[in-house]
Amino acid sequence: MRMTMQPMTNNISLHALFEKFILFKQLRNLAEESIVYYRNCYEFFAEFFGAERPVREFTQDIYYQYIMHLKQTRPNLKDVTLNSYLRGLRVILYYAMDLGCLPKIKLEMMKADKEIKETYTDEELILLLKKPDIKRCAFTEYRNWVIVNYLLATGNRVSTVSHIRINDLDLADGMVRLTKTKNRKQMIVPLSQTMVKILQEYLAYRQGEPEDYLFCNQFGKQFTRDGLQTAIMTYNRNRGVHKTSIHLFRHTFAKKWIINGGDIFRLQKLLGHSSLDVVKEYVNMFGADLKAQYDTFNPLESMYRSQGLETKTALSMRKK
Repeated sequence: MRMTMQPMTNNISLHALFEKFILFKQLRNLAEESIVYYRNCYEFFAEFFGAERPVREFTQDIYYQYIMHLKQTRPNLKDVTLNSYLRGLRVILYYAMDLGCLPKIKLEMMKADKEIKETYTDEELILLLKKPDIKRCAFTEYRNWVIVNYLLATGNRVSTVSHIRINDLDLADGMVRLTKTKNRKQMIVPLSQTMVKILQEYLAYRQGEPEDYLFCNQFGKQFTRDGLQTAIMTYNRNRGVHKTSIHLFRHTFAKKWIINGGDIFRLQKLLGHSSLDVVKEYVNMFGADLKAQYDTFNPLESMYRSQGLETKTALSMRKK
């Protein structure tokens, strides 16, 4: 539900409105990543509409024209990405409506097919998870190997991983506290037994103080988002894996969890989603992979197996 504000009937420009919008969001302590996202959405639209043009001139027809403009000028833009731009723009324009700068207008998203999210294959994971010789390799290679294991074990986002400190770990109980999450809520999530052993060994080499970041750059400082991405990209390529996205580990974690029979409610909590909507998308997208173990978990199949029921059909009898 949007907040109702006092009417504003002046001829505020799009640029002035956006600056007001950003200030409003900053006062509400919105994450910097979200601020950057809204700024990108604004800049795309401002290029089309005009930054100094009065917001009151915006209409639903202009909204549709803008969608066509994006499709024509960026033909390689996927519908899902286009909807991402529209989603941010709608938030900005709904804010203008709440201010009284615009009449209430319904701004619909495009209907877009959900694409199957890319993941790492088992063959690629084998290459990435092969442990380097600690006595011979550089510490950075060993650190990157630990990070890859951690990403696959937790499905954490890159911004979350870069903010973990040594004292966020409770290896005795197999837990880690996540202080940087997308929804700004701290979380405590479990660590697998294998991950606990890997981190115990890693800390023996890593050393450091409790307040130090768990995964640091070569200067002992906190990883930037780009720095961590680059480190894993280099590691993957050196292992002969052409996929280099850290976020693919999150998709891979979700896919493996579902295929291995994990429940979606726990997956929702582990991934830090506020609702089941995104998790349900994972289930839908990886439906073909679920067929591999379908007969194993299928109730009908289990009844026939456990009770020794007759499975011969008239068709099979005729074939004989």
